[in-house]
Amino acid sequence: MPDLFLRACRREPVERTPVWIMRQAGRYLPEYRALRERHDFLTCCRTPELACEITLQPVRRLGVDAAILFSDILLPLPGMGVEVAFDPAPRIDAPVRSGREVDALRVPDAREATPEVLEAVRLLRRELEGKVPLIGFAGAPFTLAAYLVEGGGSSRWSRLKTLLFSEPATAHRLLAKCAETIAPFLSEQVRAGAQAAMLFDTWAGILSPADYAAFALPYARRVFDAVGAAAAESGSPVPRIYYAADAGGYLEKVRGIGAEVIGLDWRLGLDEARRRLGDGFALQGNLDPCALLAPPERVSERVRELLASAPEVGHVFNLGHGILPETPPEHAERLVETVRALSSRPLASRSCP
Repeated sequence: MPDLFLRACRREPVERTPVWIMRQAGRYLPEYRALRERHDFLTCCRTPELACEITLQPVRRLGVDAAILFSDILLPLPGMGVEVAFDPAPRIDAPVRSGREVDALRVPDAREATPEVLEAVRLLRRELEGKVPLIGFAGAPFTLAAYLVEGGGSSRWSRLKTLLFSEPATAHRLLAKCAETIAPFLSEQVRAGAQAAMLFDTWAGILSPADYAAFALPYARRVFDAVGAAAAESGSPVPRIYYAADAGGYLEKVRGIGAEVIGLDWRLGLDEARRRLGDGFALQGNLDPCALLAPPERVSERVRELLASAPEVGHVFNLGHGILPETPPEHAERLVETVRALSSRPLASRSCP
């Protein structure tokens, strides 16, 4: 059933709930760790053959229903004129905090700035043909801007919020440049063959609903509009997935973002998300990644509980955040096996609402 994931994204009846795992290609897999002993992280991201191999590892081991390109949301930054290092967390030694620094940022041509990403997509489509779909992804403009201003991750995001609240015009110029960079970056992945396009807005949950509507939503919508146009050129529908981290405060506003699928973390139940969003969206998620650190039988219990609250049509099983590096691989395997076993149903018994 190579199109199971795509059909669920389109809210069509499916034989069982499709499942994939955020950060499914990563440090919890011994084959990934073995490869990383020979190559650093950025080399893996920027070498199409290595990115292709890493992307395929969880498909082979876990039997997930979708592959997601092995990459990083900060790869477009060098094209903007900002260098980023990973040790292992991202670090930007020259953060962007003034109007002058914002104006100095470039808006790169994705085909020239990140050709290795597009080549990895093309390689993967050949490798995955007839097996599972490929998801391309990018960081949402607000989340990209958050890293640019802070110079890395943060617990308070005080520098970012100072810019938003004290110099909103400068903040909007920065967000516009991020959107102008990300829109072609993700659109070109679609043109290269990605069959779904996902935006990660990991830090949107730090905003109030009003600030989310002002600083995050319109710029993510610009990206999805561009992706929709690229998909229309190809003549094939490409589901757009928006990962809304810590979305309790702003979920209703996401209805206008231009995505067909809303990915959620574990802080909001799927039944509550469906009530607040309405029936027009597929949902993706949203098991707490720490649940996979429990004994295998408890993993199965948590999967059963989540499936019981999931919508009957339009659900993609996933974690509510990336899988943790200390997760035993066999627990991830148990997750996939349990979703397959518990969600199987006769196709004729379901119909689209």
